[in-house]
Amino acid sequence: MKKNISSTLKATLLSSITAVSATSIEAETKTEQQVYRTGDLQSFEGPDNLFTGNVNVSILFPENDVANYSAAYVTFQPMARTAWHTHPAGQHMIVTKGVAMTGTRDGKVIHFHEGESVWCPPGIDHWHGATPDAAMTHLVITASKNGENVIWKDKVTDEQYEAASK
Repeated sequence: MKKNISSTLKATLLSSITAVSATSIEAETKTEQQVYRTGDLQSFEGPDNLFTGNVNVSILFPENDVANYSAAYVTFQPMARTAWHTHPAGQHMIVTKGVAMTGTRDGKVIHFHEGESVWCPPGIDHWHGATPDAAMTHLVITASKNGENVIWKDKVTDEQYEAASK
C-alpha cells in the first residue's frame, strides 16, 4: 500500500532514508523483535531534483539506535537514474530485477545483473540507475555516519548517461 506524502517529506525521506512514519511504527525496544509491515512503510516517487526519469522508493526498514543502516527497494524505469551523490558510510546495492548501471566521476561504469551486488565505499562520487532498454529494481542497504547517509550533488547529464550506456 503506497502512502501519499508531501514533496517536503519526500525530500526528507530520500536524504535520510531512515525516516518512517512515526505514527505507523511503534517505538522499538531493545528486548523485542520489531516487524515492519508493508502498509506501515513509506513508498514514494523519487523527486525530480534528485532523479532523472521515473523512480519509486519503497522503504524496507529504518536505522535504529543499535544499527546505523537502513534499506529500501528502488525501482528505476528505463533510462531513469539518480543524481551524483556520495554515502558517508557506504552503500550496498543488490539487483533484484533487471540490469543496473553505476558510474563514478572518473568515467568507470559497472553493469550488474539480478542477484549481483556492488559495494560503494564511503565518499565515492557515483550515480546508479537502469539501462536505456529495461526497468531495474535494486535493494539498497545504506549505512549512516553522524546521522547522515547520503550527500546529494548535481544531476547526471544526458551525455554522461549515454556514454555510460555504451
